[in-house]
Amino acid sequence: MIQTNPYTQPDWANSCLITIDLQNDTLDGQTLEVPGTSAVLPNVRELLDQFRINKKPIIHLIRLYKNDGSNVDLCRKLQVEQGSSFFIPGSAGAELADPLFAGEHALDTNLLLDGDVQQLTTHEWIMYKPRWGAFYQTRLEEFLRSMGINTLIFSGCNFPNCPRTSIYEASERDFKVVLVRDAISGLYEKGVTELKNIGVSLINTENVAGVLKDK
Repeated sequence: MIQTNPYTQPDWANSCLITIDLQNDTLDGQTLEVPGTSAVLPNVRELLDQFRINKKPIIHLIRLYKNDGSNVDLCRKLQVEQGSSFFIPGSAGAELADPLFAGEHALDTNLLLDGDVQQLTTHEWIMYKPRWGAFYQTRLEEFLRSMGINTLIFSGCNFPNCPRTSIYEASERDFKVVLVRDAISGLYEKGVTELKNIGVSLINTENVAGVLKDK
């Protein structure tokens, strides 16, 4: 019999859906195309719909790169300084991927770059993160604690970079962590094994509606 660990068992009643870097620039054919990201959008949209229906919190984490490169991580700074253009504040490419929303939405880039939280609805927000990790120089932990959230449900773009870093940051802050494995691009089997070893639960999109309904 497989025994569940009460310390890592997801608490869906006090959970929040996190999406990471699901911006137009990362989609197929765009300036920073990340393979597999366009393909997972229908599953992410299903997750969003389920959390919206159940009035559960959703936080979208995004990147923004100023034209002068002043806020860009070192590995991409030269690229941006030499004219590469992605995640530029005010551009269509920086906006959240269109399929995630039924209506119009727009980033308030000045607000986000100042470190504030943009509210979309009563239960949905956007935050800017300056580096890979969602917790690095952001208000994310404070914001989650203020709502009594103890479980984070991760989806989004390019597991090896921002999602993976953010998951480890969440774990070291004693959040319970769930990865929706068919709603994230770039996932690989070794990564799955590593996540299980640190107590991360893995689930598929089709199972989320059931666990939310039960809570």
